[in-house]
Amino acid sequence: MATVTSAGAARGLAAAGAAASARARRAPQQQARRLSSRVCSSRRDSNVDALSAEEEEVLDDVLALENGVPAAAQQPRAAEADSLEVAGLASLEGHVPISGAKNSALAVMAGAVLCDGEVLLRRIPGLTDIESMSAVMRSVGCRVGPGSDANTLVVDARVLTSCEPSEQSVKRLRASFFMVGSLLARMGEARVPLPGGCNIGLRPVDLHIRGMEALGAKVSIEHGRVNAVAPAGGLRGAKIYLDYPSVGATETILMAAVGATGETVIANVAQEPEVVDLANFLNAMGARIEGAGTNSIHVTGTGLGGLRNPAEFSIIPDRIEAGTFLVAGAITGSSLSLAPVVPAHLTAAIAKLQEMGCQVIIEGPERVRIVPTAALKPADITTLPYPGFPTDLQSQFTSLLAHAHGTSVVRETVFEKRMGTVGELQRMGANIKLIGCDTAVVEGGWVSGTPLLQGTHVSASDLRSGAALVLAGLAAEGVTTVHGLKHMDRGYCDFEAKLSAIGADVRRISTGDGQW
Repeated sequence: MATVTSAGAARGLAAAGAAASARARRAPQQQARRLSSRVCSSRRDSNVDALSAEEEEVLDDVLALENGVPAAAQQPRAAEADSLEVAGLASLEGHVPISGAKNSALAVMAGAVLCDGEVLLRRIPGLTDIESMSAVMRSVGCRVGPGSDANTLVVDARVLTSCEPSEQSVKRLRASFFMVGSLLARMGEARVPLPGGCNIGLRPVDLHIRGMEALGAKVSIEHGRVNAVAPAGGLRGAKIYLDYPSVGATETILMAAVGATGETVIANVAQEPEVVDLANFLNAMGARIEGAGTNSIHVTGTGLGGLRNPAEFSIIPDRIEAGTFLVAGAITGSSLSLAPVVPAHLTAAIAKLQEMGCQVIIEGPERVRIVPTAALKPADITTLPYPGFPTDLQSQFTSLLAHAHGTSVVRETVFEKRMGTVGELQRMGANIKLIGCDTAVVEGGWVSGTPLLQGTHVSASDLRSGAALVLAGLAAEGVTTVHGLKHMDRGYCDFEAKLSAIGADVRRISTGDGQW
């Protein structure tokens, strides 16, 4: 039966509905204000409890909505207990699209804070690390949201409200510490918590601090927070030497130097492609940087206050993702093509694959193909800063070397806890002996005509370890269940979908409490 109401009653119902809707909208905003107030109070008064992780997530979500990010566009958080079932003895075929480089995207996002305008970033991978960095940026007042095209991100840092990013957000992501350099250059002050990230060893920030001090900043560490303040006359250009070519220190000091007055020369810098990408992005916004990609970078600073040129910028392809899928082809005896890639960024990985007997064919300026060999040869690997063999591919190649015919030696010289994959590969039957914490002797080969590795339950200890165990599972006999997908979700975009598209039988599952 239809219900008829008078015009006055209808207006009353509409008003009541609008009021209820307004209250519903205000509720999360009011909650966010209460949480924000608690953040400020806890920073001033140690007797006030800091936010829990759950409260930080609520605050991040509300800030995301206020910054114009629709709920559907927000990156879903990885379930702590998710795992991946991988069917072994896989035969793969086809083409793998390579996403934008995570490590470049995160540094470029931090660099966008330097721009007093709107920035459009292209080829942004859909990763939990990207959303974590977005949350850090929103916590200082940036508006961050998806662009109109796929894999794009719009950053508007014209109105910064704080030089102090959310502690809980920073702890989720080590790369968020880059903000100390860009905030110092833009605002003359930065108060950034010490970072989190994968547990792959000590990654101190002393080089970052010494670089900022050389530019004239007063830097202190108090209660787990790095406080950097420019002097009254602003940052001044300086000659800076890095004891080690750290990527993070190079990028942090590079961004800080943009906000200095005069010339800065940074010697013994990291030469990674991601550093070059950041320098190119900063130049697109009006910075004056020369020498990125060599061992010495020259910066002509513009002074505090930021860069004035809004920019559109495309992130380089992810060389680590590309290297991972090259190993996927080699370990399963499958031919795969990859694009877009920059072949020059893969020189070390390609050289080792060729040494092991594989062919890597450059089919175009941004396309490569791996043609596997029936009998993999052993090879020795030592990780080094770029252009040496990348530490981020060491775990994947260790899985591959377990299938080579002979003895290989893997030496990790960058991170002292990067051998966590070895114990899990041993669970699968790999014959690997650890010498100390940085060297693995891999006795590869086949046993009685059957695959050396056997499927079982294994756990990823970090991002690259997870990928290495999935690769091992593809070549093992039986089903391998890789636990700890939260690590891989940080660094591999649509990993399962890309594997499935080339013929892998993989399935994401939730194991409840994560126990097995």
